[in-house]
Amino acid sequence: MEIPAGLETTKRKVAHSDEHGFSDQVRVPNVIVMVGLPARGKTYISKKLCRYLKWTGFKTRVFNVGEYRREDANAADAIHGANASFFSPDNADALKVRTESARRAMEDMAEYLNNGSGAVAIFDATNTTKDRRKTIIDFCKKKRLRCFFIESVCDDPAIIDSNVTDVKVNSPDYKGLMTAEQAKEDFMNRIENYKKQYEPIEESEDETLSFIKVINAGRSFKVHQVRGHVQSRVVYFLMNIHLLPRSIFLTRHGQSEYNAMGRLGGDSPLTEEGQKYASALGEFFEEEQVPNLRVWCSQKVRAAQTASHLKPEMQTEYWKALDELDAGICEGLTYDDIQQRYPKQADDRATDKYHYRYPSGESYEDVVCRLEPVIMELERQANVLVVSHQAVLRCVLAYFYDRPLSELPFIDIPLHSLVKLTPRAYHCDSTIYAFDLETGEWSEKSAQLPLCDSPRD
Repeated sequence: MEIPAGLETTKRKVAHSDEHGFSDQVRVPNVIVMVGLPARGKTYISKKLCRYLKWTGFKTRVFNVGEYRREDANAADAIHGANASFFSPDNADALKVRTESARRAMEDMAEYLNNGSGAVAIFDATNTTKDRRKTIIDFCKKKRLRCFFIESVCDDPAIIDSNVTDVKVNSPDYKGLMTAEQAKEDFMNRIENYKKQYEPIEESEDETLSFIKVINAGRSFKVHQVRGHVQSRVVYFLMNIHLLPRSIFLTRHGQSEYNAMGRLGGDSPLTEEGQKYASALGEFFEEEQVPNLRVWCSQKVRAAQTASHLKPEMQTEYWKALDELDAGICEGLTYDDIQQRYPKQADDRATDKYHYRYPSGESYEDVVCRLEPVIMELERQANVLVVSHQAVLRCVLAYFYDRPLSELPFIDIPLHSLVKLTPRAYHCDSTIYAFDLETGEWSEKSAQLPLCDSPRD
């Protein structure tokens, strides 16, 4: 496969030519168009991609045509779609409903992008014919939007069967209307109806068409005519995700000497309580027996000491990218010190904690940028334990929890706690383990970590 040039671009002034379109994709709205038969993972890709783009700072929204169809009160079958004949290419009345649903979704999508509400829209539908795709292309040209197609191709029966069973049976098209067996049979008939009219994307369709084919859930790819920053980011992301069963464990280091004194940053060693947690963490994973667990650790002393109690065969890797947010001139100070010495800085931070950058230091936004390779590796790997710091883990959790960036700096991650994340098709399970230093026992509950009570920490 030929990887397109220009995977990394810099921001430049937006220009337009009739031949090549917009020369920069950062400031020009982008439409990501899904293509493929039902049960090929299009909605899974849409949701996952939307989460990633929002986390990296692009205002993104998914426009699912099926949801528009279910809102249409003029067609009885369209409300639930619980009838495969509704998707037959010979059903003219149903085709009108489906076409109108797509038109309304496109109009809403254009409004969302052109009024400044968003930067990227994901158009989630089958879009299986050349005519439908040409309609979308012409619409986007008229609205001055740049198109990129993602076609999910799958001929692996095991993957298709899993998608039908796990996802489509719980679809609002069928829920409460028929048994799981009936729903599966009807949905397989729906797929057959789509196959009758399916026209895969080909380069001959339009030599200037920008697209990526994702084949058999990411086993291989075909990339064509990628243009601009956003499309490059999309390709980069799609080539790194998978949905193999795995768990991601996140923990802060044990209590450090600076933690005990309420001081920011630094590189102080663990306290006695911190050492107790490090020992308990080692025992926890010795009992859990997580297969092929890899350990990623910050390069700070307190993190390395926390990871030192884990078994050597767990292969600890030390990442500079996992170091704590750099507080610059405020390193080693308490929050009260900052308020007294730099009241303007304290006020600026309180006003916009996510974008605030410490003088000679970093912001949460900066940490997200340096963590992107870490996120990509977490998407690619199997079982991983990350030993890091509060700000860093807030950024990672905001990604997997799909939290807005405005909430990211306020996720409450207590010391001496462990978070287990289990990625699923459309969400991420979260289990919190808290270690009690007095009793030496772990408690467990299934929940996401809440936002902290103190906006300053």
